[in-house]
Amino acid sequence: MAGEAQADCLFCKIVAGEVPAPDARARATTVAFRDINPQAPTHVLVVPRAHYPNAGALAAADPRLTAEVLRATAEVAAQERIDGSGYRVVLNTGSGAGQTVFHVHAHVLGGRGFEWPPG
Repeated sequence: MAGEAQADCLFCKIVAGEVPAPDARARATTVAFRDINPQAPTHVLVVPRAHYPNAGALAAADPRLTAEVLRATAEVAAQERIDGSGYRVVLNTGSGAGQTVFHVHAHVLGGRGFEWPPG
């Protein structure tokens, strides 16, 4: 069920503290940690503590938590000192878009220039 931890979900296990995450930063509603396969000098994931499979499901079910995830991305950018130079927030939805863990998560990328269009 959406919102509830899933036993087979890696990010649910990280949120619960069952799996260690590099440089984890816990908040009341989110957890942020470094991506194990960074695509930029700064690459931090922000995940809600509640399980939703993707960004659309989260936004439909809990707009306040959606806003908390985005607020946490800005905090990560400030903590990483990339907010002044610019950063990218990416929410992949579905395997065709590159989502590999089906617990919604925002990628905070910075520390280098980015091209448009992405991908």
